[in-house]
Amino acid sequence: MKMLVRDDGSFAGSVGGGCLEAEVHEAAVASMKDERPRMLEFSLNERDYPDSGLLCGGKVQVYVEPITEPRLHLFGGGHVSGAIARVASSVGFRVSVGDDRESFATAERHPDAAETLALDFPEQVRHIAPALDHYLIIVTRGHQDDGEILFHLHAQSCRPRYLGMIGSRAKRAQLWAQLEARGVPRTWLDDVQSPMGLEIGARTHEEIAVSVVAQLIRVRRTGQL
Repeated sequence: MKMLVRDDGSFAGSVGGGCLEAEVHEAAVASMKDERPRMLEFSLNERDYPDSGLLCGGKVQVYVEPITEPRLHLFGGGHVSGAIARVASSVGFRVSVGDDRESFATAERHPDAAETLALDFPEQVRHIAPALDHYLIIVTRGHQDDGEILFHLHAQSCRPRYLGMIGSRAKRAQLWAQLEARGVPRTWLDDVQSPMGLEIGARTHEEIAVSVVAQLIRVRRTGQL
């Protein structure tokens, strides 16, 4: 028997129904989050499941395997974005790149991206919302666009696994003050990684990409920033 559990909690197929299937479903959701397989074992009797009505006897083993492709969306289609897209796609991320300038959001400019979006930034947010467990990076050409993206991500109740924004601590402080004045809670802003990436002294676009993607990998594999 097989059952496919999707990231929105819906499923197809069955492993027998009842309490057993409920536990398998819960394990599948957990497996998608940490990307680790699980082997479950169930004894089909009323002693182990007194409220189940199970009388079959015997044992059942269920192997739970995650089939995941972490999704990374890059807001902004400039040089840094292109470098991040190249490195991230090479380590298994499904990358999409969006820009409000059509010439900066093309497959020719970003051949490593699975998708390019020539949309204004609020529309991009609506396109990916709620971005559950996605990885989001803001690398636009200006502070105003960065702020608008953050504002709309909060307004759309997006819940990414990682949210990073390029820039200095001084830029962050100024932008945070503006967003708080617009009603974005400081507790939400505190989860935004800015500056983003691991501290390796990166200077070039390619070095910044390595720094950022290394952090994405660490979040993906360990859950730690």
